[in-house]
Amino acid sequence: MERVISAQGLLSLPSAPQARTFHQPLRRRFSFAAARFASPIFRARSPSHAVHGFDSGEKIPSPLGLRAAFDPQRRLLSSPLYGNPRKAPNFSAGAAVPAGGAGFAEGEAEKPKLLGVEITTLKKIIPLGIMFFCILFNYTILRDTKDVLVVTAKGSSAEIIPFLKTWVNLPLAIGFMLLYTKLSNVLSKEALFYTVIFPFIAFFGAFAFLLYPLRDAIHPTALADRLLAALGPSFLGPVAILRIWSFCLFYVMAELWGSVVISVLFWGFANQITTVAEAKEFYPLFGLGANIALIFSGRTVKYFSNLRKNLGPGVDGWAISLKGMMSIVVLLGFVISGIYWGVNKFVVNDPSLPRSNRKKKEKPKLGMNESLKVLLSSRYVRDLATLVVAYGISINLVEVTWKSKLKAQFPSPNEYSSFMGDFSTATGIATFTMMLVGRWILRKFGWGVAAMITPTVLLLTGVGFFSLILFGEPLAPLLGSIGITPLLAAVYVGALQNIFSKSAKYSLFDPCKEMAYIPLDEEMKVKGKAAIDVVCNPLGKSGGALIQQFMILTFGSLANSTPYLGGILLVIVLAWIGAARSLDSQFSPLAKELLEKEKLLKEKSNVPPIEATKEETEELLAVESAAGEKSSNGSPLNQKSAPESEATSETSSKHGQ
Repeated sequence: MERVISAQGLLSLPSAPQARTFHQPLRRRFSFAAARFASPIFRARSPSHAVHGFDSGEKIPSPLGLRAAFDPQRRLLSSPLYGNPRKAPNFSAGAAVPAGGAGFAEGEAEKPKLLGVEITTLKKIIPLGIMFFCILFNYTILRDTKDVLVVTAKGSSAEIIPFLKTWVNLPLAIGFMLLYTKLSNVLSKEALFYTVIFPFIAFFGAFAFLLYPLRDAIHPTALADRLLAALGPSFLGPVAILRIWSFCLFYVMAELWGSVVISVLFWGFANQITTVAEAKEFYPLFGLGANIALIFSGRTVKYFSNLRKNLGPGVDGWAISLKGMMSIVVLLGFVISGIYWGVNKFVVNDPSLPRSNRKKKEKPKLGMNESLKVLLSSRYVRDLATLVVAYGISINLVEVTWKSKLKAQFPSPNEYSSFMGDFSTATGIATFTMMLVGRWILRKFGWGVAAMITPTVLLLTGVGFFSLILFGEPLAPLLGSIGITPLLAAVYVGALQNIFSKSAKYSLFDPCKEMAYIPLDEEMKVKGKAAIDVVCNPLGKSGGALIQQFMILTFGSLANSTPYLGGILLVIVLAWIGAARSLDSQFSPLAKELLEKEKLLKEKSNVPPIEATKEETEELLAVESAAGEKSSNGSPLNQKSAPESEATSETSSKHGQ
C-alpha cells in the first residue's frame, strides 16, 4: 500500500483491509464471467494482499471464487468493457484513485519520452549515432585518400591495387585479427577499444605530418628502379608496393579502419548496450545516417583538394590538403573515443537502463570440403552462391580499370582527390535514395525484378564503359560535338557504374540475398549460409583481383588486358542474370507457399474474444460496489463485511497488519 502515489488528496487505506467473498447464489448468478472473459486466472498483487487459501502465485480455478477486494482503480482508468473486445478485468486489492485519475501505481508510471522515444533509450542511441557518423566520415576521407596516394604516386598506377589487396592487405588483415583475438582474452572491453583505436589515430596523424614529408628519404626508389628493369614492365604493380611502401601501409590502415573500427569495435559496442527492440527500431536509421556522413565527407574532401588553387607556385598543395584532412580524422578519432568513454561511464553503468540479454548464436563451422558439398548438393544454394561470387568479381574488374582511366584524366593528386570527393557525395546521395526506393521496388514488383536490376544495370554500364575504351577513336568526333573526349566519357560512365554498384549493394542486392535464405528448411538455411560465407565471399572479393593479376602478368599491362577483362565481365554478368532468373523460379513458389502457411496459422490463432454485454458488465460492477467499495470519489474501502465472510475477514486483517 505504501507504493501508491497520490497527487490530489488520496485518502489512505484502513490499517486492516478486509477481504470479501461472494454469496454462493452470486457465484451461480455470474457464472457467465468464466465463459466470457479470456483469462480465468487471477492473482493477488503482493504477499500483503494475499487471499486466505491462496498465495500471490497460486492459480485460482474460478474468477468469482476469489476472496479479495476488487480494485476500483482499474475500473476508473480503463475504458468500458462493453462494446469492444476486452480481456477480463484484473481483480486485486489496491487503493482507490481520485476521480481526476491523478493517482497511479509506481510500477505503472509511464517513462518520460521525447519525440515518442523513451529518454533512457535516447541516452544510448544518440551517442551511438554520433559515433557512427564520425567513424563513417573518417572512413570516406581515408578511402578516397588511399586511392589518390597509391594510384597517382610516381612509378605507380592502378595496376598496383589487385596486388596490394591480395599480397599485403589480406595477410595484414588476418594478422591483425589474430592479434585482436589474443588481446581480447587479456584486456577488458574498454581497454581493448582504446588499444585498437589509438594506433589508428596516431598513424594517420604521423603519416600526414611525418611520413609523407619524408617520403623521398624513406622510399627505396633506386632499388625499385633496378628491380623493374630486371623483371620487366609486367611487374610494375608488385615493384610499386616496395617503391611506395609507406603509401601502401596507409592503404592497408584505411582498409582496416573500415573492417575493424566499423564492423568490430562499433557494432560490437552497439550490440553490447542495446536491446533487441531498440536494435530493430534504430539500426536501419544508422544506415541512412551513414550515407549522410558520406555526403558531408565528400564535400570536405572536395574543399581540401581545391586548396591548391589558392596556393603560390612551388608549394606542395597535396601535402597541405593531406594535413588538413588527416587533422580532421585525428580530431574525430578523439571524439569517438570520448563518446565511448562517456557512454561507458554514464550510460552503461546506469542500473535504470534496459540491458541486452542477447546470446551469440552458434554458427556452424564448416570446413572447405563440407562447404563445397553443401554448395554442390542444392541447385538453389548454387544459384545463390553465383550471385555472391559474380557481384564481387564484377565490381573488382570494373573498379581497377576505371581508376586507371581516372589517373589518365586527372594525373594531379589534388585533381584526382577533388573528383573522388564529388564521387563520394554522389554515392551517398544515390545510396540514400536507393535505400528508400529499394523497399518500394521489392513491395511493388517482387523479388525477381529487384534481383535483376543490379546485374542488368551493371551490364549496360559495363558495355558502355568498355566500348568507350576500346572504340574511343571512332566515337571522338561525336563526343567532341558535345564537348567531351572519349577518355572523359569513359571516366563518367565508369563513375556511374561504380556509384550504382555501391548503392545497389545496400538497397537491393543485400536484401534480396538475405530474403533468399528464408524459404529454405532450417538445416539448409544454416549450412548454406555458412558455405557461402566460407567459399563465396572470399572468392568474390579476391577472384577479380586474381583475374587482373593474371591478365597483367600475361599481357604486360592493364591497358593491354582491357579487351579480355571486358569479355570476362560480360560472361560473369550474364551468368549472374541467369542465376537470378533461375533462383526467382525457385524462390517465388516457395515464398508464396510460406506466406500462405503463415496466413493460415494467423487465421487459426486469431480467435475473436467473447464480448460481455453492457447489462452483464454493469451487474458485475454492481456486485463490486455491493462488496463495499465506492469507485468515483477516492473514498476508503468500506470496512463492513458480510456475515458469511466474518471468519475470512479476520484472517485477512491479520495479513494486512
